[in-house]
Amino acid sequence: MRLLFLLPPLLASHATLAETVTDAMGRGVEIPDDPSRIVVLHEPLLGVPLADFGVDPVGSYGRADDGSSLMAADFYASILGDDAPDPAPRGIGAVGDIDLERLRALSPDLIIGTELDADKADQLTAIAPVYLQASSSGKVRGFETEKQLAALLDRTDAFEDRRAEYQEKLDRLKPIIPPGQSYLAVIVHDKINLVGEMSGAIQAIEDLGYNRLPLKADGPDNALGSTFAVPISSEAFGRMNPDLLVILSSYAGASHDEAGTRAQLDRVMPGWERFLKPAREGRIVWMDSTKVATPSIASAEHALDAIEAWSAQASKN
Repeated sequence: MRLLFLLPPLLASHATLAETVTDAMGRGVEIPDDPSRIVVLHEPLLGVPLADFGVDPVGSYGRADDGSSLMAADFYASILGDDAPDPAPRGIGAVGDIDLERLRALSPDLIIGTELDADKADQLTAIAPVYLQASSSGKVRGFETEKQLAALLDRTDAFEDRRAEYQEKLDRLKPIIPPGQSYLAVIVHDKINLVGEMSGAIQAIEDLGYNRLPLKADGPDNALGSTFAVPISSEAFGRMNPDLLVILSSYAGASHDEAGTRAQLDRVMPGWERFLKPAREGRIVWMDSTKVATPSIASAEHALDAIEAWSAQASKN
């Protein structure tokens, strides 16, 4: 139900109606009708899913005033290619350090953050309504974030169109994948980390019929439900023997191709190819994290492409 309400002058030019919704932190938030100037506080987790179904943010962390990326990867360009926002979102300050003047200059009618931005919400509501979207593994999986954001902005039809495109690609690939096989996914930073369930990559792998191989991560907070990735020991990694091992590049690394990821893995765990059984038997799919790690349909499609290319190569060997 949409209700008339009095808008502060800053928002009056962008919307005349609002719907009160409850965000991930239990806050009641008045969402403007058809907001056209959205600022996101996390590019890969929020900006990419929005742009994937056709809503381009006007502002985003980690960008300069001219919209150029200041991060190790330009996630919009890497994942969405020709469908990336044009013009690119303007910067609102360094990651973790919002420039309020830059933010105000964008005249946003909605600010979308994650649950990790709860401490900023009260301050930012003086500029525009702030909606906090659940974004952690255990709270959302695969591209559920994109689905929820589409529902929030009354763009469910656009999301379903994108999901139909994904389903067509999935249906083409699924018959060539043996049923009931196991998988594990890791990402290589300065340590080896198990990947949780929130990325498009995991959505695609599990939609193909793979089942996660149970493996406990290290440390007291070792549940995959809390973060994107959690560390595992080199010993545990060396014992891995899923039917399919997916290895993601470090999104902060200089190179995201197979050669660059192999080199990073060599530094973390010298000699891994000699004793890791999936490596010896050609059961590794290498993925570029800057393409597959976001909770978007587009990332899931990139993951399908990587698995399809691996399967085609494996069939030749």
